[in-house]
Amino acid sequence: MIKLLCVGKVKDKNLSALINDYVKRISRYHKLEIIEVKDEPIRDNEKAVLDIEAKRVLNCIASDEYVILMDLHGKSIDSLGFAEKMDKLFIQYPKITFVIGGSLGLGEELIDRANEKLRLSDLTFLHQMTRLILLEQIYRSFKILNHETYHK
Repeated sequence: MIKLLCVGKVKDKNLSALINDYVKRISRYHKLEIIEVKDEPIRDNEKAVLDIEAKRVLNCIASDEYVILMDLHGKSIDSLGFAEKMDKLFIQYPKITFVIGGSLGLGEELIDRANEKLRLSDLTFLHQMTRLILLEQIYRSFKILNHETYHK
């Protein structure tokens, strides 16, 4: 199973429609679950906000899950490498969990729990956009692994 854990909701209905389209596409290949946890209102103490959001996310992660944080400081990987990584992880782990943090980033306790950190780009995206881009890459990885054509 693939799990996508996200801090906050997608508020734009057009973006939600695109996300739902990729969820439907991915479901033809693999079970996918999206869990949204509440984002904490931003206040002066940003560390406290990150800690609260991290605990909410961690409450949704089991000990046997392979956790990949989407992080600007993570390693970069191309689509072929991502597909190969997914293929190897499916063999070793019952659940691959991707985490997209809130607008302030990721709390230390969550970073410590992660198995790895990935970066989608050197550019910074809204976390709602990150969800769409990540889902597109997951879908692309299935197309690659199944030797199916997909636009480049």
